[in-house]
Amino acid sequence: MSAPDRLGRRLVQLYTGLALYGASSALLVESGLGLEPWGVLHQGLAELTGLTIGVVSIFVGAAVLLLWIPLRQRPGLGTVSNVFVVGLAMDGTLALVPDAHALAARIPLLLAGIVLNGVATGLYIAASFGPGPRDGLMTGLHRITGRSIRLVRTAIEVAVVATGFALGGTVGIGTVLYAVAIGPLAQLFLRVFAVPAASAGSPVVAAGQPEEAILRP
Repeated sequence: MSAPDRLGRRLVQLYTGLALYGASSALLVESGLGLEPWGVLHQGLAELTGLTIGVVSIFVGAAVLLLWIPLRQRPGLGTVSNVFVVGLAMDGTLALVPDAHALAARIPLLLAGIVLNGVATGLYIAASFGPGPRDGLMTGLHRITGRSIRLVRTAIEVAVVATGFALGGTVGIGTVLYAVAIGPLAQLFLRVFAVPAASAGSPVVAAGQPEEAILRP
């Protein structure tokens, strides 16, 4: 694959992945059965402020990105794009998808949201344009504190879930199912969407990031 073709593929993967991530988060919201950890915080803040959950996601992403400065993290195109594209896609999807009230409709929405989130994660990370703001916070704290990725990630996500739940965010079976399923799904789709290296046949997936971390927006 030539360098221009490879760059084009990576850009398509990046923005498709970010848009699908926002759509998948919206499906989890519509299911009403539990959100991913940061989604719980976003929904809680949306309830508090009256803003849409997508707009809250943008503000939170921008605020987290500011925390990169003291951590000396360097954002990439994917990092900055993440802040805006995910939130806009979330609000757009919520405007298009009708409300689901019956459990028979909400369960498929939940499952579709989780699987689509795994697909989206594989797409945008494999594009290798930099981690999302929240994942850069995690890796930055890992580097500064010397604590393991898993410990830092767990501490952050417990804190955002607790805060979001206290503000009115939805925690439920979907939150637990997401936590169990997203790792294997993301690893699977990282392999599926790996972009061939420019000079060799080996794939490039999220170069420079700790392999223990599943990077999400």
